[in-house]
Amino acid sequence: MNHHDLRTWRAAAAATSLVGLAWTPLALADWTGKGEGGLLISSGNSTSTSMNAKLDIAREDGPWKNIVHVAGLYGKNAVFATGERLEGQYELDRKISEQLYGFVGVNAEHDLFDGFQYQATLSTGIGYKWFDSADTKLSTTLGVGYRRLRPETLTKDAAGQVTVRTSLEASGGAVITAGVNLEQKLTATTKLIDKLAIQSGSNDTAVANDFGVQVSMSERLALSVGYGVRYNSDPAPGTKKVDQLTTVNVVYNIK
Repeated sequence: MNHHDLRTWRAAAAATSLVGLAWTPLALADWTGKGEGGLLISSGNSTSTSMNAKLDIAREDGPWKNIVHVAGLYGKNAVFATGERLEGQYELDRKISEQLYGFVGVNAEHDLFDGFQYQATLSTGIGYKWFDSADTKLSTTLGVGYRRLRPETLTKDAAGQVTVRTSLEASGGAVITAGVNLEQKLTATTKLIDKLAIQSGSNDTAVANDFGVQVSMSERLALSVGYGVRYNSDPAPGTKKVDQLTTVNVVYNIK
């Protein structure tokens, strides 16, 4: 295993360990949410490895609510890494009324294959809970913020392996942010989950949407099938505007 592969495995393992940490009683005091992960290894006529892990937890303290999201994914064929992404988000909400709240948040993403060395955004705004029942939860957010990013040019060989990464000049600017969060219960054991996030500035618009179907197996465990899309209107040279990811994960509900 070369140096890059070792670093990649360590990064993926770090994201997975965050989910494991959340399962400990000490870390989970007063926090609720879920941790999920999946692993796929194939060998024989073709060899590949892929793994992903997510942690979504929240804690309420009176009118305040802390929200944490951490996720990571890693993919590798028989020879080299084909995907690696780490992302994190923290949001602090302040209740204004039963439906209206204000928020301030920060999120960052490091993806070795999307043409950006990093992307980070600090934002603030308001959110509104349209529905907040046991069967349906729907909220939207609108805000403003500042985004900083550094693109990079990826040089690949004939096999598609990245051989050279050339960092370009970092830039930053004001953005408008918008989001939609939906949870819809279909049956006693099945629910739909969709999360949409948009960041739009003068030079670029980034859209991320994660859709999933979750089926409960017990009070704590569930299976989830997810489909995620990442879109960037002005990608770095040599990269595509759209990334797609399909996952099948085991979910552990944190209560």
